[in-house]
Amino acid sequence: MDFKKVNAPTTTISRDMNALSEEIGNVYETVMVIAKRANQISAEIKSEIDKKLQDFGNTSENIEEVFENREQIEISRYFEKLPKPVLLATQEFIEGKIYYRNPLKDKLK
Repeated sequence: MDFKKVNAPTTTISRDMNALSEEIGNVYETVMVIAKRANQISAEIKSEIDKKLQDFGNTSENIEEVFENREQIEISRYFEKLPKPVLLATQEFIEGKIYYRNPLKDKLK
């Protein structure tokens, strides 16, 4: 997933939780849906950055020989500039891109 192309804001925005929770009907369930999706996004970003930084693994045995790698710094800066996972998840929820279900409610039906 290309996180830069998502139109989520990079700064925190105050949102009306009552308006966000109209679809689900419960504010707490809405927060849990967004939080679980944010955890998934965070795991995706972490695995992606780990995959990209593996190429720069330190194979030398002398700790004093640490050097700065320009490409590694650029990769780190790219991921630092991304919107936070909660902002990405909230934007996905607003756009209706998140599939969610509550198994407890499904049992009651």
